[in-house]
Amino acid sequence: MNEVNRNVLLEEITKAVFEELQKQQLITINDWKNKYVPISVSARHIHLEQEHVDILFGKGYQLTKYRDISQPGQYACNETVTIKGPRGMIENVRVLYPIRKQTQVEVAESDARRLGIHPPVRESGDLKGSAPITVIGPKGVVNLEEGCIIADRHIHMTPEDAKRFGVKNGQKVSVEISGPKGGIMHNVTIRVKDTYALDMHIDVDDANAFGLKGNEFGKIIP
Repeated sequence: MNEVNRNVLLEEITKAVFEELQKQQLITINDWKNKYVPISVSARHIHLEQEHVDILFGKGYQLTKYRDISQPGQYACNETVTIKGPRGMIENVRVLYPIRKQTQVEVAESDARRLGIHPPVRESGDLKGSAPITVIGPKGVVNLEEGCIIADRHIHMTPEDAKRFGVKNGQKVSVEISGPKGGIMHNVTIRVKDTYALDMHIDVDDANAFGLKGNEFGKIIP
């Protein structure tokens, strides 16, 4: 699904949910605009630096677009790699664009157990002292001494969104989830940038624990 279609779908879902909640007198329009965020489920993936693109796929190789993801200018690539740890390996790990300054592998805790590694829960880009891992491509192999993390739960938003929600960059909030397996997710990091699109990112383990598929909304609790 491209970004335009995803945004249209989210708008339709938002409208339908809001209308039903308003009908039941459970929420006002201000509650919705100032508290609720869309949720996306982020599967295991890898961000590559250019040197590692060359090693894994061949010198001068250019990554190719598979589909848009939630953040503007970013997309999933057609290219995939295999990641390997002491106990096992996982194939078909999707490469994401754009190119990074340092290669970063993001897995869920269940993936880590399967691989036999112990990655820390970190914000994206905070890789010092993170878990080692081997990355295997069609043309070569990269052995990372550090670079594998379990991504923290986080919400992307613009400065305008942050003002509306009453939060600031780097703040930790909780998010209430409705539904049969609903509950509260704690330690959710706010990330503010003018190029971001409003979206909460969680990994597959979190999604399974709360019964989420990635088309739901959560309520921010500052």
